[in-house]
Amino acid sequence: MISVVILGAGNVATHLFEAFNKTNEASVVQWYNRNLNSIKPFERTVSVTDDLNNLVEADIYILAVSDDAIAKLSSDLPFKNRLIAHTSGSVSIYDLDKKHKRSVLYPLQSFSKEADMDFTNVPICIETIDKKSYPLLKALAVSLGSPTKRINSDQRRVLHLSAVFVNNFTNQLYRIGHEITESEGAEFDLLKPLILETAQKIQNISPYKAQTGPAKRNDKKTIKKHLKSLDNKRHHDIYKLLTQSIRETHGR
Repeated sequence: MISVVILGAGNVATHLFEAFNKTNEASVVQWYNRNLNSIKPFERTVSVTDDLNNLVEADIYILAVSDDAIAKLSSDLPFKNRLIAHTSGSVSIYDLDKKHKRSVLYPLQSFSKEADMDFTNVPICIETIDKKSYPLLKALAVSLGSPTKRINSDQRRVLHLSAVFVNNFTNQLYRIGHEITESEGAEFDLLKPLILETAQKIQNISPYKAQTGPAKRNDKKTIKKHLKSLDNKRHHDIYKLLTQSIRETHGR
């Protein structure tokens, strides 16, 4: 049984705690957060603390905190030569204090406390400095049912950057679509099958081959009509920018 201490109480920390609670291969032996009220509701399930000096010994300490807090928290830990891992996609492994066995356990997914998470659909990217730490990190990820991938810092950096495009930016486009449909009382729900089909399509073919629409076929009449319909300048500018990007990609 792999013993785990979780530090932090955000979306990732909460989902990791719930996921580890369902496995027989790992156990969360303690949960730390500087604001005890955030984790106090879980105190009947796990030992909770807001004092770093009270941390118990464990196989791994997972720092599931904000990016800006990782370096200081790792430095403040009152021990050395133990395995710690942060969960960030963008923070360097070298931001962790060198007194520790440093690693990264990066779940490549979007987390919201309100939404259930099936970790069998969450790739976990693993990075280590000490090669001897890798088997334990992989075993921990596998205990969740997650697919795992060993990566380096540069690969993690571009994966996180790409994730912003395919998730954060795409979701903002959903929001714009929602605003546009609401402006005329149309139902955004009618677009959901299209959203699902688009996501499903790229499971089998490349995004390049999956591209459709007026920009790819250089339908100038439709593009002009769409731009004329967009009263919101920001929406208008985004439409023009993405249209130009698609045109250039497909040689139009």
